[in-house]
Amino acid sequence: MTSYRLAKGGLIDRARPLSFTFDGRSMQGLEGDTLASALLANGQRLVGRSFKYHRPRGILTAGAAEPNALMTIGRGGRTEPNTRATMQELYEGLEAKSQNRWPSLEHDIGSINGLLSPFLSAGFYYKTFMWPGALWEKFYEPVIRKAAGLGKATYEADPDAYEKCWAHCDLLVVGAGLTGLTAALAAGRAGARVMLVDENVGLGGYLLSDSALVNGQSAAAFAAGIIAELQSLPNVELLPRTTAFGWYDGNVFGAVERVQKHVALPASNRPVERLWRIAAKKAILATGAEERPLVFGGNDIPGVMMAGAMRSYLNRYGVAPGKKAAVFTTNDSGYALAADLEAAGIEVAALIDSRRDAAIAYAGKARLVRGGFVANAEGGKSLASIEVWREGQTERLDVDSLAMSGGFSPIIHLACHRGGKPQWSDTHSAFLAPDGLKDLGLAGSAAGIVGLSAAFSSALQAANAALADLGMGQASLDLPAVENDIAPIPAKPLWSIPGIKSKAFVDYQNDVHLKDLGLAVQEGYGHVELAKRYTTNGMATDQGKLSNVNAIGLLAEARRISPAEVGTTTFRPFYTPVSFGALAGTSHGKDFQPVRKSPLHDWAAKNGATFVETGLWYRSAWFPRAGETGWRESVDREVLNVRTNAGLCDVSMLGKIEVCGPDAAEFLNRVYCNGFLKLPVGKARYGLMLREDGFIYDDGTTSRLSEDRYFMTTTTAYAAGVMNHLEFCAQALWPELDVRLASVTDQWAQMALAGPKSRLILQRIVDGDISDEAFPYLAAKEVSLFGGRLQGRLFRISFSGELAYELAVPADFGESVADAVMEAGKGHGICAYGIEALAVLRIEKGHVTHNEINGTVVPADLGFAKMVSTAKTDFIGKHMLSREGLTDPDRPQLVGVVPLDPATSFRTGSHILAKDAAATLENDQGYVTSSCFSPHLGSTIGLALVKGGASRHGEEVLAWNGLRNEFTPARLTSPVFFDPENEKLHV
Repeated sequence: MTSYRLAKGGLIDRARPLSFTFDGRSMQGLEGDTLASALLANGQRLVGRSFKYHRPRGILTAGAAEPNALMTIGRGGRTEPNTRATMQELYEGLEAKSQNRWPSLEHDIGSINGLLSPFLSAGFYYKTFMWPGALWEKFYEPVIRKAAGLGKATYEADPDAYEKCWAHCDLLVVGAGLTGLTAALAAGRAGARVMLVDENVGLGGYLLSDSALVNGQSAAAFAAGIIAELQSLPNVELLPRTTAFGWYDGNVFGAVERVQKHVALPASNRPVERLWRIAAKKAILATGAEERPLVFGGNDIPGVMMAGAMRSYLNRYGVAPGKKAAVFTTNDSGYALAADLEAAGIEVAALIDSRRDAAIAYAGKARLVRGGFVANAEGGKSLASIEVWREGQTERLDVDSLAMSGGFSPIIHLACHRGGKPQWSDTHSAFLAPDGLKDLGLAGSAAGIVGLSAAFSSALQAANAALADLGMGQASLDLPAVENDIAPIPAKPLWSIPGIKSKAFVDYQNDVHLKDLGLAVQEGYGHVELAKRYTTNGMATDQGKLSNVNAIGLLAEARRISPAEVGTTTFRPFYTPVSFGALAGTSHGKDFQPVRKSPLHDWAAKNGATFVETGLWYRSAWFPRAGETGWRESVDREVLNVRTNAGLCDVSMLGKIEVCGPDAAEFLNRVYCNGFLKLPVGKARYGLMLREDGFIYDDGTTSRLSEDRYFMTTTTAYAAGVMNHLEFCAQALWPELDVRLASVTDQWAQMALAGPKSRLILQRIVDGDISDEAFPYLAAKEVSLFGGRLQGRLFRISFSGELAYELAVPADFGESVADAVMEAGKGHGICAYGIEALAVLRIEKGHVTHNEINGTVVPADLGFAKMVSTAKTDFIGKHMLSREGLTDPDRPQLVGVVPLDPATSFRTGSHILAKDAAATLENDQGYVTSSCFSPHLGSTIGLALVKGGASRHGEEVLAWNGLRNEFTPARLTSPVFFDPENEKLHV
């Protein structure tokens, strides 16, 4: 026999049939069904195969903890693997496919693994694939990779939209069962801004499955009344189909709303999923409790189901689990199910209660077996019988469905996401949330409270506590009258069951069974974290929602300690899987990352710039002119013009940080390896910032604008990283220093004016004297522009080796100021130049960028040894910098590289080999970090990091590019190709 739809009952709409397919077979469900309930209504018990042994698996739960019924839903770009059938709403035309089987679900060749199970015990992969080593890449790895994973992702683009949003509320209530509805109603009536989220489509939680009467009406009808009032309150927002997946600092909760996951063709003007970031002043967890399975032989056979799930399918969806059922329980909840089954006309062969002294009475027809256990279930692809063990005697019962209830575990995952550890309670036979949770309260079953009346009172108490903290008035609600409510008083947990003959599964999805945990303890992996990794218990997509507590109990028994001593593994977001689409939101395709345009972007565009993406920035690479046939021709012209006349370049993308305060000088002196304490006001200085390990982190100039105000520039790529680093230094390393930091990158448009005629041009717009005497090299000060109409900042610094200035003006004035500079320079041959020309100019001058500052170099490697202060008592990286390996004269050091024949060239990344060495990586002595064609020298030039390079100037070497099979005879030189005496800087 198998499951079927009852002729009456349930909350589904029998007037609205829905067609769907499962593995290509046409089936029919009803409006209000989940995919799981519709499959059961069609008699489809077998829904999947387990991961390791490929055992037949059926639907076990009715909610988010489902480990077995994972489906691939949809087609094309809307294909979604590992969808829990228990959470997927049925819709017209839904296409579902089972997973982890071949060639079919009924006949899966992978089931042969079951015969090999003696060789596939826990940890077998740590032992099996160690030998012979040669087989790893040839056989083991390909086979493992092919077998890994559940379901297959599509290669087609997702056609749907996703979005993110923020929400703020006084009180967030997570869970919309009786407890959550009551808490939301109490707070809503008191005037608080309330958000109520629940992962299910229908609010009401287990009230929708309970047969109890509340205030003389069905539990579902009572819930509907509360929901109607909440919907009428303007200060209350209800979010069904929304899973709160994480609790973060600042009482911010992450939640994902399934906006259109229940329709075949989503509307294009709405997202399919919405990621919520909810900032709540207070929050209440009313997430209920998860029913625990029982660990007996064959407990994974289709037809074996959680008692609460069976009750949901029966009362909410009108689906019978079979014709003849049995109930195996350790607590009172099984009695309520047995009564509901009999009321629906289903024969209950036996109600098996592991407790000899259970106080609850049962007036139904079912045979009551006290002090009994289901030791084994049999049936292959569908349950056929069970073996009941009692006082050493066994009895076989023919049944087609079996419900089990091993107690309840409060759902406290969110409460533990910020480092708190669950606490074992012998009284509740469960783990409870840690104490002292700030701004987060628990109520109802999540707090270990059982029974509808008690849950109602608990919710009201939690709501009033939150209202009091918010400074609001207290709420009062009338306690409802509840009939036929069975409150399952926590019973002694049942970990081990006598008489087991076949595999008894703990983790259904990963096929972890009872003996695996025993083996883990035997082999020294009994610690809960080690056992998890050794057996893979709790590592599947359900993250051990059903298995973890049983595993902890079994480990405790095996080690002869309490579950409290075993403890739990670490709880982390996400509570249930969250799609990449929801996390990305609108950040995909061309919007994958934001585009940053400098204040001078439009100026560059109207001057004909070709732009290139560098990180988030769009930077002007070169400025082609009519008749130029390629980018090199444009770049060569720009470089020669800067050397001959002048050029204007947008450098607004450099990171800009204001460092202010009485201790700003001391702060910078500790951050940089060179001295900054005595930097005069009105001067700039080049600085090297080291990591704690002594390696260079970033470089740039810092200017002292006044006694306690500095203006720092960083490299474009490291702007955010340096800002974070400085904040860490100020807040964590030296909180005693009075210093303030502000990122001002977007506040300033900054342009470099370089070339022999740059002073003549700049003097036309700067009001003050900028002669060499009045404004020497490395001068920095605020200046008046255009007859006092604008204030800016002028720095005499150069990245090109020419007489050069950098002018910073407020961002809104950037384009007009750049236009004015170009107009002033018309008679002096000015041109716009881009970052390609800038790269040539800096390589000619031997200036480094992060091509050279690659995370493996110290100051001495780049020729900056004298910049490292020996007078300072400390700075970041000082002590690690003196390590022997960092002072080795054979370390890679910066050199210049030129080809012996100017007509030849080499590429960036080419390896440097000794002149006559074979072209192998064993002979590698360094590599070319940067290269370009220098129109000034008429040859390719480069910078390289070469072993002992500082002492090898003039040596002939070979530049080898193995990817392109290129060999270029070259010579090592000084890294400075242009104006080595720096005469042009001081003109």
